[in-house]
Amino acid sequence: MNYHECLAWIASKWTDELVVTSAGTSSEIWFEETGDTERVFYLEASMSLSSCFAAGIAFGVPGKNVWAFSGDGAFVMNAGMLTVERQMNLPNLTHFMVSNRVYGSTSNVPLPGRSDNDYAAIARGFGIDRVYSFGGMNELQAKFEEAVLEPGYTFVHLEVDPLDQRGKSPPMDGPEVKFRFGRHIEKVTGKSVFSDPLP
Repeated sequence: MNYHECLAWIASKWTDELVVTSAGTSSEIWFEETGDTERVFYLEASMSLSSCFAAGIAFGVPGKNVWAFSGDGAFVMNAGMLTVERQMNLPNLTHFMVSNRVYGSTSNVPLPGRSDNDYAAIARGFGIDRVYSFGGMNELQAKFEEAVLEPGYTFVHLEVDPLDQRGKSPPMDGPEVKFRFGRHIEKVTGKSVFSDPLP
């Protein structure tokens, strides 16, 4: 699939889910498509931890669905993230793992095992029940509701082509992302995120 087309289509299906994107391309495309500065945590400073961070959010606000995006570069750095996600088994968490077989943030350096890594099989090997793998837009569109909108912790593997050119990072630094996202959670859930509420 085309990377940009794939994420743009998923963004078009986004309603009120909280979203956590990882370093590089997923953050860039998601911001380009949505322009959102409140409901998305652009976790650009941390490779391999976006889905674990999202699991903490999903655990803390069980009434909200959470979508986490990670790349396969992050995945091969920390495949053990799946042990945490499987153990927590949060019904409101969907982990989208976007595979382009390269480290997109470092000028498309090839990944180890790039031709052999079977990410859906790895997820099943960790004991995850709801695993989906999509390599084309038609199959993604046909199965999206079943894979993503039905409740249950789900690992979704998206096979995409590498991008020739990177986009621009969201125009916010880490503290601003944190406060915007946290204040949004406070507003929509009534839960306290920060010790000092706004007046």
